[in-house]
Amino acid sequence: MFTHDDQTPPHVRETWQTLEPYHGAVYFSPEAHAAYAESGVVGRAGYFASRAAALGPVGPEVVTATFYNFNPEAVRAALPAAWEKAPPQELLAARLRGMDATLRRILGDEVLASADMRRAAELATTAAQSALPHVHGRALFAAHTALPWPEQPHLALWHAQTLLREFRGDGHVTALVGAELNGVEALVTHAAAGSVGAEALRTTRAWSQADWDTAVAGLRSRGWLTEDPDLAFTEEGAERRAAVERATDRLAATPYLELGADRCAELRTLVHPWSKALAQELMPWAVGRLVR
Repeated sequence: MFTHDDQTPPHVRETWQTLEPYHGAVYFSPEAHAAYAESGVVGRAGYFASRAAALGPVGPEVVTATFYNFNPEAVRAALPAAWEKAPPQELLAARLRGMDATLRRILGDEVLASADMRRAAELATTAAQSALPHVHGRALFAAHTALPWPEQPHLALWHAQTLLREFRGDGHVTALVGAELNGVEALVTHAAAGSVGAEALRTTRAWSQADWDTAVAGLRSRGWLTEDPDLAFTEEGAERRAAVERATDRLAATPYLELGADRCAELRTLVHPWSKALAQELMPWAVGRLVR
């Protein structure tokens, strides 16, 4: 391991970036949305309930805490009503069924049955399993560790990346809390960093313009943002946001350090074309972030 003063090796973030679309496709999958709808769970409720289902039939407070940057009112509109239509196990099965259909449609059965897919699943599983002992303070990750591991390699790879994604996400929440950023303020700093547009972040997380403007004003008063209407960081704000990202990388590092730089590079090379195909079809804004 390394100390808090050490630089996190670049392959930690690079491997997450390349594999993230392989997991993230489930949030944009028509097949997954259709599977939730078969159980009567539609719209944003499908996202909240399917991702939270590993936690059990929890209330909106738990989901607000673990998902972090969504408007609590949107969460309350979805839960617990979704559990009255479909229990968590039903939605977990629908999620996996929808992702299986999406991978078959976009990647094709030949890719799914390939030796490359089996090797990628093996590598990602090794990384994810090395994180299993480190559940402390990682509620969403911990819940997913209790789920059964899929037998088919393409779904095992997806499950492994789901674990790695939630492991990183829980660490990111820790970093945001440490920076004293609430959910909407975290989104504002994300927008100021320039990787995703402010309007997309605000609307997909269901914040009103008034909520957003209040967060912007608060961050300006704290010295994070300039008075520029286009959301520009001050020097202090840029450094503090960078510190959040460094902390996130550091807290996410364990499984990638265990796998090692060479095997992480192999995993990226294998998954890159699949992540690219999924991103091009379902989330084109993510294509430019892929690292081979």
